Amino acid sequence: METILPLLQDPTAWVALVTLVVMEVVLGIDNLIFISILTNKLPPEHRDRARKIGISLALIMRLALLGTVAWIVKLTIPVFEIWGHGFSWKDIILLAGGLFLLWKATKEIHHNVDPVDHEGDFIAKSTTTGFAAAIGQILLLDLVFSVDSIITAVGMTPHIPIMFVAVIAAVTVMLVAAAPLANFIEKNPSIVMLALAFLLMIGTTLIAEGMGFHVPKGYVYAAMAFSALVEILNMLVRNRRAKSQTRH
Repeated sequence: METILPLLQDPTAWVALVTLVVMEVVLGIDNLIFISILTNKLPPEHRDRARKIGISLALIMRLALLGTVAWIVKLTIPVFEIWGHGFSWKDIILLAGGLFLLWKATKEIHHNVDPVDHEGDFIAKSTTTGFAAAIGQILLLDLVFSVDSIITAVGMTPHIPIMFVAVIAAVTVMLVAAAPLANFIEKNPSIVMLALAFLLMIGTTLIAEGMGFHVPKGYVYAAMAFSALVEILNMLVRNRRAKSQTRH
């Protein structure tokens, strides 16, 4: 309490907390889209449990990483060099996560374009194997997004209690929004393709970051928001046309 009370009385700490919560929620959108698409491939009775387990694991992982902040910061130290560019463990994690997202999104796009050719889709093989595979993939992406999130948080504030509160608040928002977002994506096929395109863009961004090219997150999320707005307008137009045809 001796370390928390001074923070409660410091206006700048509150500003840092609000800013960090907003940032963590925005960064969590990437993770949430992936979780929604992946769990929608499971049988309906297992989807909600898989989402809760995946997001709960994300919370546990981020809180555990916060407990090792000194070690997390060292992940940005280059461990080897190629063509004059030093690669850190953070870069390696981002590269691996980006490549995984590109592979997964491409595979899902192929599955949606040609749903007959999906014999190799291990998510559809059996309920047990599918559930375990889904949780494993969610856990893998949780690690990538958690490391990126924690390193960003460390750069914004030196106060560990603020980071803890921000992470818990952001993951709580993810937990509340997971089911509505997953249901919305499932009911709108065009949204599924748009979400997969988002994953492709996020994967490309992670690879670029891992290669040392800084991509402003604002541009990425602005493009995602604009695309989502256009698709929502298209959905409204389609619904009005459908209602008009039904009346006639």
